[in-house]
Amino acid sequence: MRHILAFIWKHNFFFLFLVLEILSVVLLVNKSYYQRAVITNLTDRFTGSINSTYSSITGYFYLKQENDKLAAENAVLWQSLKHGLVTTDTLTTQLVDTLNRQTYRYTVAKVVSNSTGKRNNYIMLNKGKRHGIEHDMAVISPNGIVGTVVSVSDNFSWVMSVLNKHSKVSARIDRLGQMGTVLWQGQNPDKGSLTDIPVHVKVIKGDTIYTSGFSHIFPEGVMVGTVETIKVKEGDHFYDIGFKWSADLNGLSHVYIVKNLFREEQVELSKQVIDE
Repeated sequence: MRHILAFIWKHNFFFLFLVLEILSVVLLVNKSYYQRAVITNLTDRFTGSINSTYSSITGYFYLKQENDKLAAENAVLWQSLKHGLVTTDTLTTQLVDTLNRQTYRYTVAKVVSNSTGKRNNYIMLNKGKRHGIEHDMAVISPNGIVGTVVSVSDNFSWVMSVLNKHSKVSARIDRLGQMGTVLWQGQNPDKGSLTDIPVHVKVIKGDTIYTSGFSHIFPEGVMVGTVETIKVKEGDHFYDIGFKWSADLNGLSHVYIVKNLFREEQVELSKQVIDE
């Protein structure tokens, strides 16, 4: 502060001249309409040039954000176009797993009705026999498992939701490779249970659960949920694991009905081994 005051005192005549000059300009502008118009025009041009330059600079730095925004808007448009086609009968694709020699067929369906507040919940879809839908086909969403087809008419199918006491899905903890069974205990529709995981393995919160593919219904590797709670009853040898479903089961709009084209062969072979 002392240096600043010394600098001002050293150049006091210059600063006095500057103050008087500014004061004279102010008085001139206030007294003369013409001079005020000239000064205003000059300041507007100056500030306009500064604002334009500033806008160009900031616009450059925000260019990535604008591109991301446009990409997101394009994604929404593509998504809406895709939804415009889901009611057609030809929206069916096949996924060939050459490693496991399995082929799955995926058919997009629209959810006609859905319940999540009952003990045994079901979902109706707008695809049936004439679309190639059969009993015991898996139903999944882009985010995770949904249920299993249990009844089919010509144009509709009835799906047993995973939010059903009769639903059991073979799954594994991805990080550990440990096999278990996915159930729903009937309380919170956002939470599921994973059983049959032995206590000697180290399960942690945040572990992800995927389908195992052992049921011959659900493809292997479909997301099920994320571990939230880990409990062990006294004297028990298995965890009681609670997880959050990865799919929003209450907000379903469109789903995929999945057919394992080799399921009958696999089931028949399993029966032969059991009978022997």
